Amino acid sequence: MTPLEAAIATGLPCFPCSRNKRPTIPGKGGYQHATADPAALRELWRRYPGPLVGVRTGEASGLSVLDIDKHPDAVRWLMAHRARLPATLVHRSRSGGLHFLFQHMPGVRNSQGRLAKGVDTRGEGGSVIWWPAAGYPVLCDAPPAPWPRWLSEMLWPPASPVRAGLVGPLDQRRFEGLLRTVKFAQEKRRNTTLFWAACRLGEAMARGEITTAAATAALLRAAVSAGLPEREARGTIQSGFSAAAK
Repeated sequence: MTPLEAAIATGLPCFPCSRNKRPTIPGKGGYQHATADPAALRELWRRYPGPLVGVRTGEASGLSVLDIDKHPDAVRWLMAHRARLPATLVHRSRSGGLHFLFQHMPGVRNSQGRLAKGVDTRGEGGSVIWWPAAGYPVLCDAPPAPWPRWLSEMLWPPASPVRAGLVGPLDQRRFEGLLRTVKFAQEKRRNTTLFWAACRLGEAMARGEITTAAATAALLRAAVSAGLPEREARGTIQSGFSAAAK
């Protein structure tokens, strides 16, 4: 079976990839050209042939992936949590790792090494190589199970209310909504969303409605949960506070 034939057989939104796992379609966001339409897939492989089949993850395919590499930390993490993972579709990857495929759940995003080195996720805005199309084994052919909520909460813990830091009439519902906006911001808008939220809380700080420490801690938790590096998030938060103070 050729890669094109394998892509069509999946019934999922696919796109051609090179041996280094990158889309053969030129430009940024090649995975966004993924399609399940057989005629469109034939045209993609005619114009941009590739030996590997990429599958878009998230809402487009209804799938999210837990990617376990062969790194010792990843192996230890899997040994500690394997019994909690439900029976689901599992592929062996080229590196010898494992892809656990689950039903996509809103809020599941891409992450890298957040649980342990070599433990990654692919969700909304991501993609994964469909290794069975390259001849690698399916280790468990169970249908994709629902994404484990405990795993989602481990990766992206809910922002905790910090009522003790609210020293004025800042509405708790509005406050928590602002943090959720930061937490679930799209990857390309994470920094700008965090800056906007920091400006809003900076204004509340100026009115004496929340302490600086509480605002910083809450925003930092939400930003790191969204996938921003802590150092970068701290800088953006401080910039937002400074802009609000002008």
